Amino acid sequence: MSAQPSPATTLDEAPRTAPVSTTASPADVRITLRGHLRHTGALIRRNLLWIRQDPESMFDALLMPVVFTLLFVYVFGGSIGQALGGGQERYVQYVIPGMLAMMSMTLSQGVGTGFSQDFNSGVMDRFRSLPIGRGSVLFAKIAVELGRMLFATAVLMVVAVLVGFHIANWPGLFATIGLSALFASSIMWVFLTLGVMLKSAQSVQGVGFLVLFPLQFGSSIFAPTASMPGWLQAFTDYNPLSTLADAARGLMVGGPVAHDLWVTVGWAVAITAVMAPVAIHKFRTKS
Repeated sequence: MSAQPSPATTLDEAPRTAPVSTTASPADVRITLRGHLRHTGALIRRNLLWIRQDPESMFDALLMPVVFTLLFVYVFGGSIGQALGGGQERYVQYVIPGMLAMMSMTLSQGVGTGFSQDFNSGVMDRFRSLPIGRGSVLFAKIAVELGRMLFATAVLMVVAVLVGFHIANWPGLFATIGLSALFASSIMWVFLTLGVMLKSAQSVQGVGFLVLFPLQFGSSIFAPTASMPGWLQAFTDYNPLSTLADAARGLMVGGPVAHDLWVTVGWAVAITAVMAPVAIHKFRTKS
């Protein structure tokens, strides 16, 4: 008859055998598509509950459309409207589609700052210790941020109608919202990468401002580009915010659409194809 292992032997062997299964399982376990969807849904719910507990996080989505619309319509609307061959009413029809493009990029910055805050608070360390799909964490962040953008879009359109904007093409409006959401989701991958790489939310905001400011004002969002210097016009020709704003005007107000639409879609696909794998890799390997 073989001897039974003593309690001391069993306790001595446990520390040597336990780490083998615990260290490998969270990162190496294969997640099915159904599992990814379930994890993403749970994380979306977690982010929505966080917004519910901290409603101040929605202030930018609520106030930004109001402030920017009133500022540009009533401060610059008269002069730029005259340059467009009309007045303030003409400028309203010009700037509102452009502001839809602006918000798609401005609100995208929030996903990077929120991601950085989660890392600094230790939440992401907890997520990465669980056997969940790494991409689910990022997709949930993007989904919630797109919801915030749709909320801001609704606020913008209410304010736009109040200041005199006429929606000439309702299907074009919904197409514009879809195009803006597509482009915004691609830019969010850039800010997610920054949220992983940079050490603080303030750093993400600072870098984001340096990126957003020239792209927004060096475009056709707020004013036509014909009067700009030649070198700046060359920049605006390759600026995806210009093509997004021009496509939005064509869809909502009328005018050529096809070229600007496909260029914008091309930018969105290219940015996503490059930055999504980078963001997921950086998230998986961040120490």
